[in-house]
Amino acid sequence: GVAVLVTSCPCALGLATPVAIMVGTGKGAEQGILVKSAEGLEHLRSVTTVVLDKTGTVTQGKPRVTDVYPLGETTAEELLCVAASLEKPSEHPLGGAVVEEAAGRGIPLAPVTGFEAVHGKGVRGTIQGASYLAGNAAMLADAGVELGQDAMIADELAKQGKTPLFFVEDGRPIGIIAVADTVKPSSRAAIEGFQKLGLKVVMLTGDNKRTAEAIGRELGLTQVVSEVLPADKERQIAALQERGEKVAMVGDGINDAPALARADVGLAIGAGADVAIESADIVLMKSDLADAVTAVELSRATIRNVKQNLFWALVYNCIMIPLAAVGILAPALAGAAMALSSVSVVSNSLLLKRFK
Repeated sequence: GVAVLVTSCPCALGLATPVAIMVGTGKGAEQGILVKSAEGLEHLRSVTTVVLDKTGTVTQGKPRVTDVYPLGETTAEELLCVAASLEKPSEHPLGGAVVEEAAGRGIPLAPVTGFEAVHGKGVRGTIQGASYLAGNAAMLADAGVELGQDAMIADELAKQGKTPLFFVEDGRPIGIIAVADTVKPSSRAAIEGFQKLGLKVVMLTGDNKRTAEAIGRELGLTQVVSEVLPADKERQIAALQERGEKVAMVGDGINDAPALARADVGLAIGAGADVAIESADIVLMKSDLADAVTAVELSRATIRNVKQNLFWALVYNCIMIPLAAVGILAPALAGAAMALSSVSVVSNSLLLKRFK
């Protein structure tokens, strides 16, 4: 009876999962991957789809002005003055690029009254008695503004992967400014890494369809969802889950937080907003998308190790308990065998330190 009691002590089973998780999370920390919950690390191995926010995740998040197209009698300087004045209070990354361009050219700004930001579309305000709009095509459509032949300029810019911003004075288009956010050097390799792991990759962006498709081609993506308003990101995640997909979301912004929380596993870019980091299960401290691929591989290696530990612990019990029950295994030998099983489980977990 003593031999059975000693042999069946569940030390190995009790160590099988926590030691592997501890080693796995420690190895992740070495790689700059902060695992906030063991549950997130476990679920990451079973995801089938990875959803990527574009700005700041796939791209640098630091857009710059590439083209300035004044329309009608408006000059480039006048267009930039109006554009930068309108965008200055918006705090949007694209608006910030316009403000930087105007500052770089030494163009002074004009005071704006009645400023209003329209979520996911643009801004409006009054400058020297004239009413101005600035934003995307949806902003113009809501205002009933027609571009006419000038729409061809915007289409061409979009084909090049640039985001056209439209500026309107009292219902009359006065110019188009193109802004581009460069893709991070590691993004394409990271997306290929996800695909090699058998995962579907989807990119969400508020850009128009042509711009989004151009960036998608550059990255080798087949699934790109464009013209997504910030509030719709969570709905996109929910729609994928309703189709039976296990979803990992990678994002960095305040508007990504609901989607990160909704996803089966949320991964936040370390340089992103605090609320995004708080909502995520895993934080990529180096702000490198390639670390998300490493996180998936680490998750799979860790859970594989847990299963190995459980298997050997159960094999030990299945063999040793009958031997102890019939009197073949003495209590002293049972104690040694029990200790050996615990050592084997811990040793197998420590093999995770070899993970690369």
